[in-house]
Amino acid sequence: MSENVSAAALSQGWGPTNVYFHLHLVSDSTGETLQAYAQAVCAQFEEGRPILHIHPLIRSPRQLDRALAAIEDAPGLVLYTLMKEDKREALETLCLRLGLPHLSVLDPAIAMTGRYLGIESSHRMGGQHELDQRYFARIDALNYTLAHDDGQNVAGFHQADIVLLGISRTSKTPTSLYLANRGYKTANLPLVPGVPLPPDVEALEGMSAGPLVVGLIASPERIVQIRRNRLMALQERHETDYVDEDHVRDEMSSARKLFLMKGWPMIDVSRRAIEETAAAVIALLNRRRTEGLTLAGNNDF
Repeated sequence: MSENVSAAALSQGWGPTNVYFHLHLVSDSTGETLQAYAQAVCAQFEEGRPILHIHPLIRSPRQLDRALAAIEDAPGLVLYTLMKEDKREALETLCLRLGLPHLSVLDPAIAMTGRYLGIESSHRMGGQHELDQRYFARIDALNYTLAHDDGQNVAGFHQADIVLLGISRTSKTPTSLYLANRGYKTANLPLVPGVPLPPDVEALEGMSAGPLVVGLIASPERIVQIRRNRLMALQERHETDYVDEDHVRDEMSSARKLFLMKGWPMIDVSRRAIEETAAAVIALLNRRRTEGLTLAGNNDF
């Protein structure tokens, strides 16, 4: 915490001067859902500086008491996911007494879903983290993706759900790992100037029932910037074609021509976060699965 921010300022409430603020996340499960929710909300306030207090696995009265004491010591916003009514009431009572804004983040969605289905929620703690079939599918996808990263084991690419292709520094590996964490077996291959595609990748052309092959592209300027940062991190000061803008432009042009020739869809990652690129890939995969269409390679996303 900044030394210029007083404890009184932190608890003054709303207002532009309250840049630093305490944010308490209280959960009877791991707290991952709350952290993702809070991160998405706080990202909308660039000048805000949340001081996070994470209180996970609130199962016993003693654990709850510790969380309540921490909130009282450092008042701020309170977000929570508590399924047990007695714990919710204790937390809400404290927040009302202290005048603190508080929100049970899952309640609106649970209530809406219950009304739509006409049934009551089961109020299970951490139900989304149960070791079900989807959990093991994610583990399987991660193992596959790690074994088929950066052009490894191309003979097994036909077993993938998704194959990502692109020149160096188009975020193939991080996107693959993100997709794997969502349960999609993802392989990726770097396109190297002068090096032809392996026969096993060439064979994926036109396989409508096989892996979805996606080309990742970006502006040459963006690629050069990322590559220069990479070389700086490696303390490599020797200039090569790797960071020459004209050379990179030729690389990208060749990649585009390949994707167009093969009829593989392209996604421009220049201004996309990994999550956004992955969402676009999943959208392409879902469209192909539901519509049974062969996606044209000149459709950039």
